Amino acid sequence: MGLTNTFMFAQSLPDDELLYFIALTMVPSVGDVHARELLMRFQSAKTIFHTRLHHLEKTPGIGKLRARRIKSFRDFNRAELELRFANKYHIHAITINDEAYPVRLKNCYDAPILLYFRGNGNLNVPRVINVIGTRSNSEYGKDIVRKFLEELMSYKVLVVSGLAYGIDALAHKTALKLGLETVGVLAHGLDRIYPPAHRALAMEIVEQGGLLTDFMSGDEPDKQNFPKRNRIVAGMTDATIVVETGIKGGSMITAELANGYNKDVFAFPGRVNDAKSEGCHHLIKTNKAALITSAKDLVDAMNWEERKSVSKIQTRLFPELSADEKVIIKILTQKETVHIDEIHAQSNLKSSAVAAAILNLELQGLINGMPGKMYKLIG
Repeated sequence: MGLTNTFMFAQSLPDDELLYFIALTMVPSVGDVHARELLMRFQSAKTIFHTRLHHLEKTPGIGKLRARRIKSFRDFNRAELELRFANKYHIHAITINDEAYPVRLKNCYDAPILLYFRGNGNLNVPRVINVIGTRSNSEYGKDIVRKFLEELMSYKVLVVSGLAYGIDALAHKTALKLGLETVGVLAHGLDRIYPPAHRALAMEIVEQGGLLTDFMSGDEPDKQNFPKRNRIVAGMTDATIVVETGIKGGSMITAELANGYNKDVFAFPGRVNDAKSEGCHHLIKTNKAALITSAKDLVDAMNWEERKSVSKIQTRLFPELSADEKVIIKILTQKETVHIDEIHAQSNLKSSAVAAAILNLELQGLINGMPGKMYKLIG
């Protein structure tokens, strides 16, 4: 089956820089937030390891302990083994500076600085949702997933989930059946599949989307890894869709994370006395999720229909726009506000071309710049 929105991955960093990126993720006490601070200050992972101790210590949030652990790091052989593993099994190591990196996730404060991706899907398509829920779904939940994704076929959504039993697996399988790309986010390295029963499903996903993780090979699906996995599920998507869930569990954690990232969260209601829908009802009652009963509710809430119409209108009303300007106008019709990084990623234009086009569009009164490097259409 031919894939839509296929993205060609190009390794933008030389092997030695990527090697240092891998190493940076391995340094004890240096998490993604700290690593990102270091990258913003020193521009490259390699430079971080070659910087003098006192300069590292002055980086906000780093201090003496983390600086010393960076300078004392010696396990570059392990990082090299990981790089060889990725090359051998055609795994894309995507740094936070790469165009292929999920832009929606990049805008989250604790985004991983490095992701491992096996597949050929585009992680930056215009519409990305995650569909999550209980591992022990009912027929009601199964029917919701099927109808919901069928109704979204024409919108070419990328369907993200966690490859778990129940609703996760149903979301992946339904997407595959409908010809939609789907991505499974894992709580372990790409040298294994968990649960093992989903190995065949995972291989199908690789051919029609991909498998994504920030864990290295050898990392097992330990309990503490799943909340870390869930932040990627929540952060790389436009909306979180909760189908069935109890009051506790991974789906509730993902919904909380999505709310923390100011993402849209939606939940399907169930019977009032159904334990499998207790979590959905709680999210709705506490205003942490909007109630939906169909895909149309999601489409209306996300203004997807309006954006289609606006895109056609913009093309007719502004025929004098340059090709670059039209590309950016089209991107801005997909969301109410769009971050500059997402414009760069979706447009495939050089930074200078994006900057020039945005300036011209602002001067023409067609778009408006907002705080946080966000842009929106005027009118």
